Parts: sequence; structure tokens; C-alpha cells
Amino acid sequence: MAGVNAAAAVRPMTVADVAPVMELERSLFPKDAWSEGMLRDELSHDSRYYLVAEDPAGPGIVGYAGLRSVPPEGDVQTIAVDPAWQGRGVGTLLLEGLLAEAAARASTEVFLEVRAENRRAKDLYTRFGFVQVGLRKGYYADEDAIVMCRSAPKPGDADGASG
Repeated sequence: MAGVNAAAAVRPMTVADVAPVMELERSLFPKDAWSEGMLRDELSHDSRYYLVAEDPAGPGIVGYAGLRSVPPEGDVQTIAVDPAWQGRGVGTLLLEGLLAEAAARASTEVFLEVRAENRRAKDLYTRFGFVQVGLRKGYYADEDAIVMCRSAPKPGDADGASG
């Protein structure tokens, strides 16, 4: 495998991506998948920013992610990666893209919810400076969510994360 960041090509999501994204959404989250209408609605708001990750060897979306940004706060709406592509840097690429967009939009605090049992995702978020700030009981159809937050680096911060 090439370097971690060579695993997929990331670009902004378009309406043309809705059908393949919904296929992945339904396969990954069968108990609480978003509807196509919800995704289309998300894409229609200026306060939202969505990305897709594609297989560079051919057509096919292997991940997607979304951000809601209403400065000074942002919220990671979703990050999802095809199981065959997990562990290959796709989630990292998507999160980097969302955080860059949050910064460009002056969202100095970014929140997210993650399944309480999703160790891989929690580890990713922790590497990017997210810390647990709460718990939402029954947030998902079958599981609680941990609420995490990352504060933008303040001038003079050496490590890039102050959260």
C-alpha cells in the first residue's frame, strides 16, 4: 500500500454523489441511516460542507464526511468509510478536510458525536485534539454517543491542539 494519504482522493461532495453515498450510508448504518432527503437537504445549506473520498484506481466512493459550520462553532455531522478501506487513512483525510474548512470558516470549536464503542474513531479524533465533553444516552438507535470537542489552536500553541 502506498503512503497513508495516497489511499483515496478527496473532493467536495456534489448532488451527483448522493446515490452512491446513500448506498454506503445504508450499508454502514442500517439501524439509523440518514434518508436521501436528509442528505440532499444538508447539501443545500451554505453552512454545510461535505466531502467524498474516491478510489483513485476507478470510480467508486469509499468514504464521505460532513461539517456544519456556524461560527464560532462547527459540528462534524458524519464521517463514514467503507470497511474495505478502513485503516488506510481515508478517515484521516476526511477529518483533515473538515477541520481545514472549519478553520477557513472561523469555527474555533468543533464538536462531534461518536459511538461509545467505536474505538477506532475515538482514537482518530483524539489524535486530532478532540476531548470528551459529554455523553448522550441513546443517541444512536442501539448505542450511546460520546460528545467530543476540539478547540482551534491559540496563537503560540506549540502542539496545534488546545482542546
